[in-house]
Amino acid sequence: MVQEYRKYQNEHRVPARLALFVVRTLRGEWHAMVVAPLRQLARRGLSGLVLAFVAAFGVILFHAIAQHPRGETAVRILGGVQGDLPLWLALLRTPVSLYVPALDLPVWAGITQLFLAFALAELTLGRGRTLFVSYATTLAGTLTVRVMLAIGPGRWGLGLPPGAGHVLDTGPSAAVVGLFTYLSVVRRAPVVFFLTGGSMVAESVVRPNLAGREHLIAVATAVVLALVHERDGRRPPRPVRHTHPAVSTPPVPAAVAYPEPIRTGGRTGGR
Repeated sequence: MVQEYRKYQNEHRVPARLALFVVRTLRGEWHAMVVAPLRQLARRGLSGLVLAFVAAFGVILFHAIAQHPRGETAVRILGGVQGDLPLWLALLRTPVSLYVPALDLPVWAGITQLFLAFALAELTLGRGRTLFVSYATTLAGTLTVRVMLAIGPGRWGLGLPPGAGHVLDTGPSAAVVGLFTYLSVVRRAPVVFFLTGGSMVAESVVRPNLAGREHLIAVATAVVLALVHERDGRRPPRPVRHTHPAVSTPPVPAAVAYPEPIRTGGRTGGR
């Protein structure tokens, strides 16, 4: 009877612990990903959303310009990145390509994700690190595509055919994926990580294309950057060596040589 009771307790203890773990995880992610940024927004105001507004308005502006034939040509010249471009030209256009919307994706849904990613990142990481992570993940995808084109098709499934070099490779999607992944790692948010990274893996399996590969590269780059940041944050600070100023001692006066006294005998004079 006692054994059956203990077995019953063990059977019901595991689901209870699992449910408690899920609740604690979701509550921790809610505070890390939503509550903490909202507190920063209340403290900093709209100045904490500068990058989010600039990114959203930039995509809207380039989308409006690209609706006209001449504007589309101008947008392609300014921010169009392709695998067959010279490297220097691709590097020159990469920062502008962040604001050029992808042609095969709905622009307004992308703007919402873009604004949310940059807003959370700027409020959590700061302006400088947000720019660094977004540009690094985008640049990693652009450079890796060139490596895949150089490998060629049929080699370990990593290479790309030469025709992929003519595909227009623009849009902020790699930066958005990279920012969400970076945030999920540094803020200990596994649910957000699997929603972003897992969705990118599923996209690459269901719809294998150039964008899917770049998204996977962005996820991997963001994970590496976040782990490096975590390792640097765990290092103990180096002890500061305090240099004590030299204590000035008063100069020692030089010894004065006095002449020895002349000793005189006890008796004086005659023989």
